[in-house]
Amino acid sequence: MTDARIDKGEYSFSTCWNIRRHTTGNGMIEEIASLGFRRVELNYNVTQELLSTIEPMIERGDIGVSSVHNTFPHDPDPDYGTDSVLLGFEDEVKRKRAIELLVNSAAYAHRYGAQAVVVHPGEVPFDYNIDNELKKIYHEQGRESEAYQKLWKEMLDRREDQAPRYIARIEQSLEEACEAIAAKGWKVSLGIETRSRCYQLPTLREASGIIDRLKGAPVGLWYDFGHATMMERMGLYDTLADMEYIRGKIAGIHIHETVGLSDHYCPYIHSGDMNYFDRFLPVIAEAPVKVYELKAACLPDEIHASHDIMLSKLQALEA
Repeated sequence: MTDARIDKGEYSFSTCWNIRRHTTGNGMIEEIASLGFRRVELNYNVTQELLSTIEPMIERGDIGVSSVHNTFPHDPDPDYGTDSVLLGFEDEVKRKRAIELLVNSAAYAHRYGAQAVVVHPGEVPFDYNIDNELKKIYHEQGRESEAYQKLWKEMLDRREDQAPRYIARIEQSLEEACEAIAAKGWKVSLGIETRSRCYQLPTLREASGIIDRLKGAPVGLWYDFGHATMMERMGLYDTLADMEYIRGKIAGIHIHETVGLSDHYCPYIHSGDMNYFDRFLPVIAEAPVKVYELKAACLPDEIHASHDIMLSKLQALEA
């Protein structure tokens, strides 16, 4: 039984927190509900087997679903995984398959009464994981080091040269997916997520441009605060300066904090910084779907404490 004193109201909670320590879907959802969450985001690692015991809970009204995370349910093919070209594939067969999978995710969202599908739209491909190498240099030598700046320029030059082609295909794919969703009459939005690797798409400004060009389509930004912080620290964009481009275009948010370049921590608690995360408070207030996306290391008491601090700050903001 959930303790009424810790009811989290409109806030939702991602299954990424505890999916690796459960073998049954209902056990996973019950643990989340015990934290006071009435709604969950079903992430991309949720399998059909886990759904077999989650779906009866949804049907009974034991839990609500705020959102599902594409590709949903879990698809083991890395071509359609969370770190792939996905909606930007040049290969038309692969691109069409990515659209089909996104529409299928939207079908599940509609079936569960969810408001949105979280989408990792794509990336500019590299021959190796240049983001990993950059983060290694960042930790060992610092962002201002010659080695970091040299490799960063190499990454950025290719990213800036290639991104328009991939973004154009992502826009086409999103438009086709939205047409299929509209034909079904589903009221589900697609949230294109800020990403955690520097060669991935979109930045805040890129997302704003995509949304503007798809005006009228149910596409918005899924603002992942942890990812945005990582990209800001690496040098890809300025969060405060670029945030204004996406105000009024938010489909949903992932709430978590970054310590160094490691994310999915409880805001305010794990960093010990009581000010940095405040920049996201206006976006939290605005967002129609608010989802905590925390790592397994976050303990219940830390989750409650973080939520309480954030709510008190939001209330002060509104006063």
